[in-house]
Amino acid sequence: MATRAGIRLALHHRMTFEEICGAIKACASQMNSRYGGVVFDEWAMVSLERNRARILFYTGPRNDDFLKHFVSDLGALRTAWLDASYGVGDFEFARHGVGTGFEAFLVLGPGLYLICNNTVQSMDSIGKNPRWLGAQVPFVELAEKVRANPLAVSWETRIFTKP
Repeated sequence: MATRAGIRLALHHRMTFEEICGAIKACASQMNSRYGGVVFDEWAMVSLERNRARILFYTGPRNDDFLKHFVSDLGALRTAWLDASYGVGDFEFARHGVGTGFEAFLVLGPGLYLICNNTVQSMDSIGKNPRWLGAQVPFVELAEKVRANPLAVSWETRIFTKP
């Protein structure tokens, strides 16, 4: 925060692609540690720029099938996903996501989303673990970091390639 003539100005930094990828990996690790197991086994950063879904970052068990099943896996989150009132840093969980149906999304920037999913357990099942409440803290911290420093990705950003 900087002050000028008694007015507080927030100096915003645009998060880079490398910074957000590092923050996502750190969040996943912290959530798993607090939960005592894997919360989300699938994390994907998706761009919907130019009405075309592109995977910018992916880690999970369905590398080849993630985008192919994207529309059907959006399932219960579809209504929230299409709701224009969600801004950068806002997120939503689907309580009854099952199998490959997505459990959560986080708005990273205009047309940019982080998709979180557990391909084995439902969100309802995950939520029954008493450690779930504490495991949410790193996710909320990531959301606040993104809200303060929105992601900016140009169309020229490299598309995720398989390692």
